[in-house]
Amino acid sequence: MISAEHSYRIATLGGDGIGPEVMASAVMVLEAIQETSPLTFDLQSYLCGASCYQQLGDPLPLETLQGCRQADAILLGAMGLPNVRWPDGTEMRPQVDLRFKLDLYAGLRPIYLYHSDHTPIKGLSQGDIDFVIVRENVEGLFASMNSGIEIRDEVAIDSMVMTKSGTERIIHFAFNLAIRRQKKRKVTCVDKANVFRSMAFFRQIYDRIAKDYPSVSPDHAYIDAFALYLLQKPQTYDVIVTENMYGDILSDLAAGLVGGMGMAPSADIGEHSAVFQPSHGTAPDIAGQNIANPIAMILSVKLMLLWLADQKKDPVCTKQASRLSLAVSQVLSDNSYRTPDLGGNLTTTELSEAIANFLRKS
Repeated sequence: MISAEHSYRIATLGGDGIGPEVMASAVMVLEAIQETSPLTFDLQSYLCGASCYQQLGDPLPLETLQGCRQADAILLGAMGLPNVRWPDGTEMRPQVDLRFKLDLYAGLRPIYLYHSDHTPIKGLSQGDIDFVIVRENVEGLFASMNSGIEIRDEVAIDSMVMTKSGTERIIHFAFNLAIRRQKKRKVTCVDKANVFRSMAFFRQIYDRIAKDYPSVSPDHAYIDAFALYLLQKPQTYDVIVTENMYGDILSDLAAGLVGGMGMAPSADIGEHSAVFQPSHGTAPDIAGQNIANPIAMILSVKLMLLWLADQKKDPVCTKQASRLSLAVSQVLSDNSYRTPDLGGNLTTTELSEAIANFLRKS
């Protein structure tokens, strides 16, 4: 694991499509941090994804899984290709397999507005949108992954699974996050408890646990209404906790409030392991063109540094996460630093270099 003070082994999984391109951006930023701080990174690259399946017959080889288990943290680019599927028609998503194998139960999707030009909502400035979606990551509807039932080509069945222990730990995680963030100190439970028994179960556990956190305001919303509220008043939210599929959908919707998927980092966190990756997919239509927005990947590096700081009690990681956050903010404050998805013409490499150079000079 840690070979020396402030030294970390990082497993890097480039994956498919634009995954390797944005991973190169992450490496560029890590090298700049390494050059200007006491931190050192031992980057270990592993094969994974749909292209790996085409080469080796396995989208998540044992060597890759073992490398991930041995690493201090895992960086992932993007995985899956629409034309590479399992016999049942579903896409290969080894990043989801990793969640289950490493029990990465908490899916974090931070949503932050860096520039007023990035949002379709008028009158908002940097920082006005600042919330985190906490997605239960290994239960819910995703528990049926690879095990749904199809009957005589007439009926297909997937199941929603909620356990007491799984629901308790994700809700405790959300309330503790609201305390650590020191923002609005509010946790919004998003469900469909008026219709589904599983959702009523989720809410009952939320209400019970909320009483243990008197300094945090509890809040409720049904998923359909919340989709509207998120567009109408995103600046009122702090931490949002919800079921797996709901979190998946809301994360994409929320990304649209701050510039799109290229601006949305994520973390899948367990007790001892964590994967950090952009929320976007592999975007095969632009793969190889060096035009993908690297910000989500770079911000995922920031999330990794914050997690390492907490796990390893290393304040140097905290400081470097702050430096990286400032670098992204300063570069994006200049309208000329935009990739095509944000209306600019910079390449992936150029925007990444701008952030890395800011780190070297700051």
